[in-house]
Amino acid sequence: MRERYEPKDLFNIVEKIINLVGGILSVDDTVIEKIYSDPKNAELISYFWSGKAHKTIIGLNLITLYYSDINGNSVPINYRIYDKKEGKTKNDYFREMVSEIISWGVKPRIITGDSWYSGVENLKFLKNQKLGFLFGIEKNRTVSNEPHKYCQVSTLVIPESGLRTHLKEFGFIKLFRKDFKKEDSRPEAERLRLRTIFCMFQMRKESRI
Repeated sequence: MRERYEPKDLFNIVEKIINLVGGILSVDDTVIEKIYSDPKNAELISYFWSGKAHKTIIGLNLITLYYSDINGNSVPINYRIYDKKEGKTKNDYFREMVSEIISWGVKPRIITGDSWYSGVENLKFLKNQKLGFLFGIEKNRTVSNEPHKYCQVSTLVIPESGLRTHLKEFGFIKLFRKDFKKEDSRPEAERLRLRTIFCMFQMRKESRI
């Protein structure tokens, strides 16, 4: 019996219960806290920023691809544990994992993720793979509604139906704005509203959205 468990082993288990065609593929990463471990003496354990803790903590950084098929089944389908010795970024791991699941026969309809994964290199990679996507996007990203006139996403008025615009260095996308209420113990009227902007791209004829 092998001692090393590989991402393909996970896929070999879950592929039996999912439809590989037409689902939604999502990328996310989390830090598994290891407060009593010393990064000097433990492989793969290091200091990582934790969005949940809002600070840098000691732990393992797990990057995961989740797949939700057309029948409603949702499973982790590929993963990486961040290893600083490899010299890769989380975006490198993301593209690597997507390439793997495609080679395994998975044909997702769309890819989703937060703004960390919406860099131009990732978006171009997905477009070249003929995959649509829906990602959060930072408000300082540059877009153009008129030739040679660029502005930041934060300055745009985005209607509920979305706004088709040109993302610098990528091409045409569609922007959507969504307000989320921050869950905390304060009364409903006092809860903070978090405004998130998403960019969408779908593979269509003439790349139109």
